[in-house]
Amino acid sequence: MDLKPLFVFPRWSNKVVLGLLVFFLTLPVYAGLLVPYALGPVTLNVGYMPTQPVPYSHALHAGQLGIDCRYCHNTVEKAGFAALPPTETCINCHRSIRPNSAKLKPVFDSYNTGMPVKWAKVHDLPDFVYFNHGAHVNAGVSCVECHGQVNHMDQVATVKPLNMAWCLQCHRDPVSHIRPKDQVTNLDWQPEVKPGETLEEAKRELGSKLTEKYHINPSVDCVTCHR
Repeated sequence: MDLKPLFVFPRWSNKVVLGLLVFFLTLPVYAGLLVPYALGPVTLNVGYMPTQPVPYSHALHAGQLGIDCRYCHNTVEKAGFAALPPTETCINCHRSIRPNSAKLKPVFDSYNTGMPVKWAKVHDLPDFVYFNHGAHVNAGVSCVECHGQVNHMDQVATVKPLNMAWCLQCHRDPVSHIRPKDQVTNLDWQPEVKPGETLEEAKRELGSKLTEKYHINPSVDCVTCHR
């Protein structure tokens, strides 16, 4: 009786075995590097407070002096990115105000050399996430909703997680996050609270009316942020 020939794996299967070996050998290394990064303060955002080259106080400028956010971040209403102020914006005031301060030396060095001040980015979304500042600000979403009360911060830190679950929570129920458009940069604004009403109830009551008035219906589809 003739014996059936033994099954012989095709040549390409050798590459599969090699690929699996490489995968299982590199996975622990990859995970070991990824997990600490994923759990770090820069990635998780909350509490991240980098040291800046100039000790700029939002509590002084935006709080005590009442400078509107849009004076420095002048693209926030019309672009996806809230631009950092050019050095010339700082010089507008500090040419006359404390021009000899040692703390302002990086600003004047920047102005004299044409090189930008190397500000450290505080709120940094992943590159694969699309976020448009203008779309939110023009819909009545205040800076406070994502950045917190920066007008009370001497040194800006992240106070919201800025992760996908947090964003989706707002997109699914935006009512309490909407305020009159003319109050978006008034970071201390609060709605009028009626007797027997809580602040949250007042926000939702007004926000419900504004959501309808501004035709707000945020998408929760993946392509909204991942394009």
